Amino acid sequence: MTSRTLRLSSNRLVHYLDSGSGEPVLLVHGVGMQALAWHPQIEFLSNNYRVIAVDMPGHGASEGLAGEVGLQDYVRWMAECIERLDVGPVSLAGHSMGALVAVGTAIERPELVTRVAAVNGVHRRSPEARAAVLRRAHQLQTGGLDVQAPLSRWFDPTDDPVVVDRVRGWLESVDLAGYAAAYRAFALGDEVYADRWPEIACPALVLTGAQDPNSTAEMAVRMASLGQQAYAVVIDGHKHMVNLTAPDAVNQALSDWMQITALAPSEESLGAST
Repeated sequence: MTSRTLRLSSNRLVHYLDSGSGEPVLLVHGVGMQALAWHPQIEFLSNNYRVIAVDMPGHGASEGLAGEVGLQDYVRWMAECIERLDVGPVSLAGHSMGALVAVGTAIERPELVTRVAAVNGVHRRSPEARAAVLRRAHQLQTGGLDVQAPLSRWFDPTDDPVVVDRVRGWLESVDLAGYAAAYRAFALGDEVYADRWPEIACPALVLTGAQDPNSTAEMAVRMASLGQQAYAVVIDGHKHMVNLTAPDAVNQALSDWMQITALAPSEESLGAST
């Protein structure tokens, strides 16, 4: 695994991890995390593919975006990253906020995305869930960082404490301004592309943990029902950090996803499955 950087047209620095060779797979993490949050998938997928895991703006070693930004700004950032990497269209997988970015990129710039995976993504939150996530966004914007609260939402008490402690360390080291900016975009982002899911023509995996209270199984099935070639995978017994708590199951799902080729326009699309 090699640590690399690239510069965008804005002169902002993007840090990414690069491993393996072959067809490119690009991974983008969620709020408060960094590229290493995909480490089980990087290790597994790099046996057969070139895996590029990016630090989102204001996370890890990537520089933040300027001003007050929304989900569309992160989508433009992602599209430019893919272009600057100059690897051709990629298989693009995102977790949580990264799932919103990945889906938005597949919609706005379909020529850059071979297939898309939304892992623990969100879609049309309930009014109660929306109010709660907006409260958390406001708390971060006013300088409040409660590490234990997201850990309680993301993990089950029976999850491996080593995994939980590693995630705790990433949360404690994140740049608060970058975290707050991304979280605000995340809080307001669940409806930005919700009506445009039918535009996604490439193979689309929608995966979540059955016990995730915010990126729910119902959301996953709903998203999968809208894509032209989308399907849902729901992993029982796991919550928001399913790629870390059930790495073998997630790795297998991503491996299967990588084998799917796009249907011709005249062929019937896949339905949702669990």
